[in-house]
Amino acid sequence: MTGSAFSDTARQTTAGFHEGELAVQRQAGVARDAARLAGMLAPAQLRGGVTRFLGDRSFAAITARDTEGTLWTSPLAGPPGFLHAASPVALDVRTLPADGDPLRDLPVHQPVGLIVVEFATRRRLRINGTLTRTDGEGLRIDVEQAYGNCPQYIQSRHLHLAPTMARSSEPVRHAGALTQADTDLIRRSDTFLIGTTHPTRGSDASHRGGPPGFVRVEDGQLWWPDYWGNNMFNTIGNLQTDPTSALLFCDFTTGRTLHLSGRAELEWTDPGVPGDDDRTGRRVHFAPRRVVAGHLLPVLADTVSAAPDNPPLTDQHSAL
Repeated sequence: MTGSAFSDTARQTTAGFHEGELAVQRQAGVARDAARLAGMLAPAQLRGGVTRFLGDRSFAAITARDTEGTLWTSPLAGPPGFLHAASPVALDVRTLPADGDPLRDLPVHQPVGLIVVEFATRRRLRINGTLTRTDGEGLRIDVEQAYGNCPQYIQSRHLHLAPTMARSSEPVRHAGALTQADTDLIRRSDTFLIGTTHPTRGSDASHRGGPPGFVRVEDGQLWWPDYWGNNMFNTIGNLQTDPTSALLFCDFTTGRTLHLSGRAELEWTDPGVPGDDDRTGRRVHFAPRRVVAGHLLPVLADTVSAAPDNPPLTDQHSAL
């Protein structure tokens, strides 16, 4: 569903958790704790500290569909001020995805999700809404939800804009399966961004972090353990209703990016089995269907400090 029809439906249904989130909360035994946070999902406005946080940031990631309807998550970056609250219900993004990025040519009148991350201070803000305008200077998002997330599992990095977009002469590669270089990037990554979607709530972008190796690659597919968090289960709740998903891995030292679009599902295990690093009894399994690899990251970081709450890896294979 696109255009004004989606916007009307979304604004009528954003209060409270949807059926997928509620189902996961019940099975995880945290429904009562999660209910206390339901008000965070109510229609929000960009005011005060939120607008100041946005105005100072230089990195975000957006989840949206390309002209063929495929879901992707892509990096966005610019100098402070590139994220501008045009009004309490409208956000201007004064940049576009890079040339070669699968979301370079974004169709308007579609739901989008934005995750804005300040890695240095381990802060993040999620914004969900509808893309209502694109032009040569950037994007306009009509905001329906805006709420912060806890600092857990964010590795501390000081980002700086890459003057030449950290590009190499290597062309952007489009494929249907992972190469060894892709697998190597995933296995050494301590961070990725994930995009999901829901039939009436729209698209969402979120952050996942852990020690290098926390994302496992086996037989061309990925899985990672779910960690303890805020019990809202926005991402996993979306996957309960629609397995469509998109992952973005970034090498912050070289500018290399790996976009994956495919399908993901939640798997329940016995708590503490090998690979259940945070002992939640949950993992997410992802099967990529489309791959885009290149040097499309517009920011770089020279050093990284691990998040203090990263759980240790608990299976030998993950350290390979």
